[in-house]
Order: sequence, then C-alpha cells, then structure tokens
Amino acid sequence: MKSLIEQLQDVLGADHVLTSGNLEAYEKDWRGRIRGRALCVARPGNTAEVAGVVKACALAGVSIVPQGGNTGLVVGSIPDVSGQQVLLSTQRMNRVRHIDTANLTVTAEAGCVLQHLQHVCAEHGMLYPMSLGSEGSCTVGGNLSTNAGGTQVLRYGNARELCLGLEVVTAQGDVWHGLSGLRKDNTGYDLRDLYIGSEGTLGIITAATLKLFPQPAAQLTAWAALGSVQAAVQLLGMAQRELGAGLTGFELMGQFALSLVDKHFPDMQVPLWRDNAYCVLLENSDGESQDHARKRFEHLLQLAMEQGIVSDAVVAESVAQARKLWHIRESITLAQVQEGLNIKHDIALPVSAISAFVDQTEHALAQTIPGARLVNFGHLGDGNLHFNVQAPQGVQGDEFLQRFEAPINTLVYDAVKAFEGSISAEHGVGSLKVDTLPHYKDPVALALMRSIKQALDPQNTMNPGRVLN
Repeated sequence: MKSLIEQLQDVLGADHVLTSGNLEAYEKDWRGRIRGRALCVARPGNTAEVAGVVKACALAGVSIVPQGGNTGLVVGSIPDVSGQQVLLSTQRMNRVRHIDTANLTVTAEAGCVLQHLQHVCAEHGMLYPMSLGSEGSCTVGGNLSTNAGGTQVLRYGNARELCLGLEVVTAQGDVWHGLSGLRKDNTGYDLRDLYIGSEGTLGIITAATLKLFPQPAAQLTAWAALGSVQAAVQLLGMAQRELGAGLTGFELMGQFALSLVDKHFPDMQVPLWRDNAYCVLLENSDGESQDHARKRFEHLLQLAMEQGIVSDAVVAESVAQARKLWHIRESITLAQVQEGLNIKHDIALPVSAISAFVDQTEHALAQTIPGARLVNFGHLGDGNLHFNVQAPQGVQGDEFLQRFEAPINTLVYDAVKAFEGSISAEHGVGSLKVDTLPHYKDPVALALMRSIKQALDPQNTMNPGRVLN
C-alpha cells in the first residue's frame, strides 16, 4: 500500500509535495515566535487537487493545516511540532477567474494575493476595497478564513460583508460549489458565513465571489494631531456627521507607535507626532467632484480646530502624498518588529467606551510593569484597537514575553470584557488564544461552535487546535 506522501505525489506531482529542503517559510509564523514541523507541504494548483489531498488525508487520519500568505498573527496557519501534519499551501491557486462589472463582482482563488486582486479590479475601473498592511503577501483565502478587517471597514465592512459566495472543500473532500454572485438568496442556512472566520477548522476555502464598487470620483486624505483618545472620538463623530458615507477610513495612532516608525524608518518623515499624544489618519471618498469634496473635508478640519479638538492638520495635496501618509500608518507593525518582540492585542470595543478603556488600562499597565511601552493604534472608526505592549527600554523582548505575557493578557482581556468588548477583532483566535477564549466567550456560544465543528469535521482533521480545543 502506498504511503500518504506517495498518494499526495500521485495527486499533485512530486514537485508539489515538499518533504525536504528549507521549509521555514511555511513552518515559521510571521512574527518569528514559533516554528512547527510538517510531514510535508502540499501545493495544489486547483480545487480538484485540494479535494484529492483532503480525501487522502481523511482516509489516513492525518490532519491538515491550510496556509495562504502566512501573514497571520495568532499562530493559526503553521503546523505543530509533531511532524505528522500536512501543510496545504494555496499559493499556486492564485488566479482571478472572472470579473462581472455589471454585477459588481469578482471571483478569485484562495491563493490570490490581495494587492494583485486590487490591481486587476482597478484595471477594470473597479474598486475592491479591502486594504491591509500585509496586502502585498496576504491572500483572499486567508482574509476570509480570519474575517479580516483593515483600514476601510468603516465604509465597506470586513471580509464577511465583502463576500457573496464561496467554493469550499469539506473535511470529507467534497466540493461545495457556492460561488454565487447573488445579493439575495434566502434558501436555507447561510453556509458561507460558517466558513468565513472559521480559520480553516471546518473546511478549506478554494475560491470566493466578492463585491466590487465603482472607483470613487474624489479621494482625500488628511493627518490630524490631537491631545487624547477622547478628542479622536469627538473628531470621529464630527466626521461622520459632516462627511456621512464618504468617510472611508479613520485610523488612530499613538505617539509611541509613531515614534517607532520615525526611529526605524526615518526617511518616512512622520508629521506632527512629537508634540501630540495621538494622530489620526482620515480618508474621505465619494462621488462628488474633487474640489467640492476638498472644501467639505477642509471645513471639517477647520471646525475641529476651532473647537479645540484638533491642534494641527495637513491634507494630502496629491495621490502620492496620500500614499506616503498611509504607508506611515501601515509601517507601525513593521517598526514594532524592528524594536523587538511585543505582546499583541487585537481587541474590539464600543467606540463610546474606547477612551475610558485606554485611560484605565494604560494606568493599570503602568502600575503593574513600570516602564512598559504602549503601542496603541488601530481602526478607531470601527472600534478595533491594536493595543500592544513593548518591553521596557533595555529589557529583551523574549524575556519580557516569558515573564509578562500571561499577566498582561489577563489584565487587558479582563478590561475588554468589563467594557463589553472582544479579545479578537480581526486577527482571529488561532492557537495563540485558543485556551484564553473560554474565559471570555459565552459558554452557550462555545457549545454551539463545538457542535458545528463536530458535525462538519467529526475526525478533527481540519486545522485542529485552532479556535476550539
């Protein structure tokens, strides 16, 4: 009888079943914290090959870890250390299958890199609005499996809201052909929403039909300086009233977060950060003329300065300037990597509670670990903060994590729960939070989730140890 490796080679060809050589790019998480060991790396090129791999693994009782761009932050897409799991990479499944401009939809494969998808849609005069710092390497399948958010959720919604249909290989190796471009289809349970956000624990997304939008006629970007989170919340309210649906992005960045970008990427010339506790990046996109939209945008900022909410602001004069401002925001995560290992929190809170949460939790952290540095930034418009904690100056990051990660997580997550928030907004649960989740998730919800997992993946071969234990 053929071994599993031989069976997979029959399905994919020997060149696409990797068992030796340098597999670090597949086996190590993006943050460099953990490295697993795979039985092999399977690289299917189409949905039929994914189904063949899943069937072979199901028959052998071997678990599968799906992986897209491997940019996740919760250790959800690398194998464990047993050397007994098959890592299934979707990188070869990278085609944009179809664009329907009349229906405002695009169908793309799971391994399609987000930035490539954006460019293809733009060539057709369309906008696919999802935008992430990792868009040059993250993939459509990964975005959907974690229900990714990004910088434009405020207007367009997260990955779930941008998806109309899915193609999925089930845990048994069957293919669900659900690539519908319909906005309305009320014919039973919404299977699509089961698979989105399930982090590969119920099946493997192989393709998706996604919503498109017309390119906006006007797009403006501004950078504003403020003295507090409360001022940022006030500015958000003003922007929503003045700009309405045109408000596309509203990003909060703390002074220390921006100082790391200034330190590690000095050529970026970060504006207005030295004398201000926070800065905000606003984007306004709508169908008005550029001149009319700019007048409304500048009126908003002038009003905010007159009321003492904003101390200073700059409006990008060109697309190139706007991109530079966004590049600064997107470089905060990379700057943290340069500074050393840190304790990451991807949390969601009611916008009305964010100011009090930050004040109380920052004070509690300072009391618990004097000198700990807070890297606070995120998507204030939809209540999502990346409330990260960097080691005190001179303390090694790995030592800091070993000693303080558990107590700091407890402190932050307890505060999140007290303010009726969530311990994971857009990064997912993965294996990093799998043991933490039961302390903060409703027990009835967890029981229902386990029932779904048991029904769809009774052998527990789909990314085990992630989301649920």
